[in-house]
Amino acid sequence: MRERYGVPLGIAAAGAAGLLYAAGFEARSFRLRRVTVPVLPPGMRHLRVLHVSDIHMVGGQRKKQRWLRSLAGLRPDFVINTGDNLSDPEGVPEVLDALGPLMEFPGAYVFGSNDYYGPKLRNPARYLFEKAQGRHGLNGNAPAEGAVHNPWEDLRDGFDAAGWLNLTNARGELKLEGASVELTGLDDPHIKRDRYAQVAGGPSEAADFSMGVVHAPYLRTLDAFTADAYPLILAGHTHGGQLCIPFYGALVTNCDLDTDRVKGLSRHRAEGNTSYLHVSAGCGTNRYTPVRFACPPEATLLTLVGRDEEARR
Repeated sequence: MRERYGVPLGIAAAGAAGLLYAAGFEARSFRLRRVTVPVLPPGMRHLRVLHVSDIHMVGGQRKKQRWLRSLAGLRPDFVINTGDNLSDPEGVPEVLDALGPLMEFPGAYVFGSNDYYGPKLRNPARYLFEKAQGRHGLNGNAPAEGAVHNPWEDLRDGFDAAGWLNLTNARGELKLEGASVELTGLDDPHIKRDRYAQVAGGPSEAADFSMGVVHAPYLRTLDAFTADAYPLILAGHTHGGQLCIPFYGALVTNCDLDTDRVKGLSRHRAEGNTSYLHVSAGCGTNRYTPVRFACPPEATLLTLVGRDEEARR
């Protein structure tokens, strides 16, 4: 009996232990990453930007809500929210409550597909199949049928009432102490709502600093921002791969971005220009796959410094 069943039972036990860890510990092991990015004009004061993304709020997630509220203690110069705040149609009040202390600071947002539509129970392996076939979201897949519509208008109204800038295929400007920051945003490319032509033209000469904001880092949007010479682009969506292999990394990005840049800071090149890209691994999960492995939930505090300071680091 032991020889026949010992190995399969051992594998099953290891798998169960891994699942318990991924769902019971790591998915709620919230982290703050700190990144320095040399993108500002020489002589401009440093800026501290808090990047939050992919909250995927489900009712009753008290630990996540407390952690999000605690981030206000960082006192950033401004906050960027790159979408997918919801994973529950009833989650809007809890998102606004959790982000309430952060909305005391200047900020801006774009939405992701899960702000507009509720998730559906699907086979997680579809991400691997879609990657192999070059299909992601509505970029190659058939339109979703029977999707649950989330009350994104209530979320928008809450953010707008706090003074956060709505960057849905739009430009905006934050007037900070001693600096003006221009923000150019897109609606979610994952469901083909991005309209770059509406915001094209590159940074304004009147702003001290300009950056691009988008939910899903599809290459067409990164190419457009970079070709227009935006020095920094912020995105989310990927969950950092969500289920990663230790010492190897992510298997998928759920878009056409390569897995080497699934999270963190990297560079993107297009038409002779180079931009910094920061992809947040986010702090939540789809309600039907509430697990993370080798990819803890996170927010990031980016310190933007002068381009001339890169050589000194």
